[in-house]
Amino acid sequence: MNFSVTTMGTASAMPVSDRNPSAQMLNANGRLFLIDCGEGTQQQIRRCHFSFVRIEAVFISHIHGDHLFGLFGLLNTMGMYGRKSPLDIYGPKALVGIIHFYTFYFGAGDPFEIRVHPLTCKSPEVVHESSYVKVSAFPLNHKIECFGYRFDENVSEHRLAIDPGRRPKSYAYCSDTKPFPELPGWVKGVDCLYHEATFLDSMADKADFRYHSTTVQAAECALKAGAGRLIVGHYSTRITDFEAYLEECRRVFPETFAASDGDVFEL
Repeated sequence: MNFSVTTMGTASAMPVSDRNPSAQMLNANGRLFLIDCGEGTQQQIRRCHFSFVRIEAVFISHIHGDHLFGLFGLLNTMGMYGRKSPLDIYGPKALVGIIHFYTFYFGAGDPFEIRVHPLTCKSPEVVHESSYVKVSAFPLNHKIECFGYRFDENVSEHRLAIDPGRRPKSYAYCSDTKPFPELPGWVKGVDCLYHEATFLDSMADKADFRYHSTTVQAAECALKAGAGRLIVGHYSTRITDFEAYLEECRRVFPETFAASDGDVFEL
C-alpha cells in the first residue's frame, strides 16, 4: 500500500533555474491526484515517472500563474496520450472561464471530458470521494479566492482484514495564505501538513502585506493542528539559505522538512 506525496515544484512566482513553481502529486495506492499546476509541471511529471493518463483529478488552489500556468500544457499532453477517462478539476469559480477558453481554442479534439467543479465552500466540505480517498476543500486567506485541500485515505474492510493494524493516512495542502484562527482546526491531526512558508520570520511584515506566511507561522499552525510532520515550500527568491527555513521552523515544530523539487514523502 502506498500513500505518498511528491513535491514537484517548491518555488514562488519569480522564476529560478533550479526550482519549479507549485505542483505536487499525491499517490493514494496508485491513484494519482495533482495539486496545483505551475509552469513546467508536465516536464516534472515525466521526470518523476508519473502517468499522464492515470491522474484522477486536479486540485487548483487559486488563479495565480505560479499555481496554474502549467495546466494548458498538461491537458494538451493528456489528449496526445489518448486519455479517455474524464478528468475532474477543482478550484475557484474563475477556473470555469479559464477551462472554457482552453477547450474553445485548443481542446476541441481532446478525446476526454474535462469536468470543472467550482468551489464555493466557506468551511471544510467534501468535494471528491472514491474508494481510495476523500478530499475536502476549505478557504484560505489570500489576496484572491484561494482554497486548501485535505486528503483522507479510505481504507476498505477488505484491506483492513489483510492488514488489521493499518490506520488511514491523511495529508493537507495549504498554499498561499496568511494565518487565520480556523486553519489549525481544519487540518487537525493530519499525518502530514504542507504549509507555504514564503518568508523567514524577520520578514513578517512582507508576509502580512502579501497575504503569505512565515516559517514560524507555518510551524505554529502545524503545532496547533497536532500534525505528524510539516513540509514547507513556496520559497521567496529573496532567500537562498534554505537551512534558515528549516532552523526557524524546527524551533517551533521539530518534525519539519524543507522540500526540494522531486522529494517524495511517504505517509
